[in-house]
Amino acid sequence: MQQSDHCPGPGKLAVVGIGPGHRLDRTFRCEQTILNSDVVVGYPRYLEHIKDLLQGKEVYSSAMTKEVERCHLAVDKALAGYRVALISSGDAGVYGMAGLALEILGQKNEFLPVEIVPGVTAGLALGAKLGAPLMLDFACISLSDLLVDWSVIEKRLHAVAQADMTTILYNPKSKKRVWQIQKAQEIFLSYRSPKNLVSIGTDLTLDEEKVIITDLEHMLEHDINMRSAIIIASSETRKIGPWLVTPRGYSLN
Repeated sequence: MQQSDHCPGPGKLAVVGIGPGHRLDRTFRCEQTILNSDVVVGYPRYLEHIKDLLQGKEVYSSAMTKEVERCHLAVDKALAGYRVALISSGDAGVYGMAGLALEILGQKNEFLPVEIVPGVTAGLALGAKLGAPLMLDFACISLSDLLVDWSVIEKRLHAVAQADMTTILYNPKSKKRVWQIQKAQEIFLSYRSPKNLVSIGTDLTLDEEKVIITDLEHMLEHDINMRSAIIIASSETRKIGPWLVTPRGYSLN
């Protein structure tokens, strides 16, 4: 950790989405916000992705499940007058730190300039790798039941599966949570064909990236972990050469 000079005047909190990992997938706004900050707070893996931007910064990191502590630290530093970048992977407002940071500010009943810096999500990164599976309405559902009751998640899975919406699944499986993805497959199979297209993307945009195209029936035969995002395509989605495309309805004649 390197100490930075105290920033005169009121501080500012920026909740920054850094994208899926590769520097080419960071936005210019993301990079400029981090470079202009005094303090950077984040999960160690995400800080590793932006280490080229951290020179001269006061950097704080903490383990997974310590999100509340990280947000409190970031807010307190900003209230003390520092320009703080609180880091999220993907987009800060999509399963990221933006909501928690704003809730903590509300709880403290403090005024503070806040900027939410958007980023490319894992689902969008996977969609781009595949072509155009997200051309029509789609849904995002996290399978983690650490913060949301499984009964609520299950109800949502039934709704989007029955509605034939392309669905992005986040947090599909961990070492301790192994049955949720099995239940999700079971729910979708109750409404969709076993041949319904599915793609699994792991470590997207990074050197270890792996993207496979399979179907509902065989999806669990492939490696799935917490660094995976899954797209369960709509029944209208078609494979065109190497691409997955969900037609939007344009007339080609």
